[in-house]
Amino acid sequence: MRWSVIFLSLGLGQVVSAEPAALDPTGFAQHGEAEVLLGQALFYDPILSGNRQVSCATCHHPRFATGDGLALGLGDGGKGLGPERLADADNPPEQRIPRNAPALFNLGHRDVTVMFADGRIEVDTARPSGLRTPLEDDMVQGFASLLSAQTMFPVLSPDEMAGHYQENEVSQAVRQGRLTGPDGAWDRIARRVDAIPAYREMFAAAYPSQAKGPIGFVDISDAIAAFVAVEWRADDTAFDRHLAGETPLTGPAKEGMDLFFGDAGCAGCHSGPLLSDQAFHAMGAPQIGPGKAERFERHQRDLGRMRVTGDTADAYAFRTPMLRNVTRTGPWGHAGAHTDLAQFLRDHADPSTAPDRDAPALPALAGAADFAVRDDATERDAILAAVAADPVALDPDQVAALVAFLTALEDETALAGRLGIPDSVPSGLPIDR
Repeated sequence: MRWSVIFLSLGLGQVVSAEPAALDPTGFAQHGEAEVLLGQALFYDPILSGNRQVSCATCHHPRFATGDGLALGLGDGGKGLGPERLADADNPPEQRIPRNAPALFNLGHRDVTVMFADGRIEVDTARPSGLRTPLEDDMVQGFASLLSAQTMFPVLSPDEMAGHYQENEVSQAVRQGRLTGPDGAWDRIARRVDAIPAYREMFAAAYPSQAKGPIGFVDISDAIAAFVAVEWRADDTAFDRHLAGETPLTGPAKEGMDLFFGDAGCAGCHSGPLLSDQAFHAMGAPQIGPGKAERFERHQRDLGRMRVTGDTADAYAFRTPMLRNVTRTGPWGHAGAHTDLAQFLRDHADPSTAPDRDAPALPALAGAADFAVRDDATERDAILAAVAADPVALDPDQVAALVAFLTALEDETALAGRLGIPDSVPSGLPIDR
């Protein structure tokens, strides 16, 4: 919410934003049943991780509204699921995953143009692949969607899915910088999948024209993207029914909606049918955890969009999240530093408020200096100095009304998932339940 571009101060000079148009259902691509079932199996199958212990669902589980219920998760080297996940004493993680696990709702819509909190994967029609990614011109091509391209990167992260150094053949390839091409990390994972007859049958059913060729990782990512797009499509909420003219919002939810599109100025950034401008704003959210730094760097700060663009004007700016089911996707903020949504709204409106009043959900990890940035006055001041918005003091009634409106963005069908968790996966590996 970038209030400075909407109004001068609460109650003075405000410009009321119009409610958006209803979310266009034609923006969701259609996918066949065979492709979606294949993507479901791959999403829950740990075979895609270096040590065969972590799946996409480990950090994006339906029990936790497609997140993991943690401020910052533990990928490779963790045991258990959600808030019960702990570091494996025999093979502990090197560090926490640096950012809060993002929700997966509506990521398959055509109007989504950026992925990850810093937008390091985004639509860019000037590039041969049509995308901008960390691999630049070395990025492979042929993806079915932006979401499919995003799916290819968590498997390369040592902290998320790949594992570290000499632990397995995938992590070794990542360590050596061999990501694409024959015997690269993606190729090694794809060969694992291709070696399982049941997967070859499922791929042949999903993509008949490719039935005789080897399975490539782009095929894997396309299938996972199809599943995510269908499973967690969220467009059946009280707010969507209001926009469609079916059942108008009333009571506190209506009051909160009026605030959202009026005096509170939230729609300055949370605009359009997806309730996101797909842009980046510095909002002063507290930083906890290891931050985003290379292994040779000593700091723990997360500069957000600046790490992608190199532009100091983008320091501490993060993508505007979409908001359907946001009441269920806590902890909140790019680092998950808030476990209370009402408190997050107050601090989001006025970032100068105490940044350490909320106790983040962090499983124990030996040697982790989780609050080095949050407890450093110089670091905190730098984060707050990047905020361009004027502070807004929300009173308790306004906060309650905003929470009521955000609750009207819940889609129970999407929260439950349409297919759910499979009984088993073709690799035979255990599934996170």
